[in-house]
Amino acid sequence: MNSISANLNIMIKASEKASKALIRDFGEIEKLQVSKKGPTDFVSNADIKAEKIIIEELKKAKPNYSILSEENGYDEQKDKKNTWVIDPIDGTINFLHGIPHFAISIALKSNDEIISGLIFDPIKNEMFYAEKNNGAFLNNHRIKVSKKNQINDCLFATGGKTNNEPDLPYRKSGCAALDMAYVACGRYDGYFQHDLNLWDVAAGIILVKEAGGLLEEIDMAQTKKLKIVASTPDINSKLKEKLTNF
Repeated sequence: MNSISANLNIMIKASEKASKALIRDFGEIEKLQVSKKGPTDFVSNADIKAEKIIIEELKKAKPNYSILSEENGYDEQKDKKNTWVIDPIDGTINFLHGIPHFAISIALKSNDEIISGLIFDPIKNEMFYAEKNNGAFLNNHRIKVSKKNQINDCLFATGGKTNNEPDLPYRKSGCAALDMAYVACGRYDGYFQHDLNLWDVAAGIILVKEAGGLLEEIDMAQTKKLKIVASTPDINSKLKEKLTNF
């Protein structure tokens, strides 16, 4: 295994522990799909439970770090410089409908910079992670963005409502974290989306950067209404041209 920091090791352990509960809960979804009540409340509880496990593990190791999470918002602690950024289930709608495409996302923000991040897909057992100046990895193997330089040969990802339909080949997978992880490992060639929360994309930001991709500058003081355009370097300017009205 490549050399990783103590903080990233903590994040990996927390995500693996939470994933066991998520996989158990995901196994119950199919049964709930056919019930009258449906699985919505159950999924909300699964989200809360996974977040609780992650926060407990992170706090055990670093009790003074602040926390920004989807369910609990911002929890300021003594150490305001370092903040864990957590999304316990990115791709909740997929989870809700029994679609096996969702992920746990954890990042560490130091001052206004993401310095480490992981995205864990527990169904496919794919752990994407990256640290500042240390590269990006998938299950301990180094990853890089694709080398395509012709936009017509590319495949992009987006999500949410798409205004002014771009003239691009793209998919909507319903999981921003995995969309960015897939850009980092070359499965997608770029990703663009409006109205994102920081916990949706914090880990993806460092993954794409450390895999050699380009991102528009993001104000890390903001936690909501973020706009992301990420891609391989060779098609970045062409992608931006196509997204003029995005």
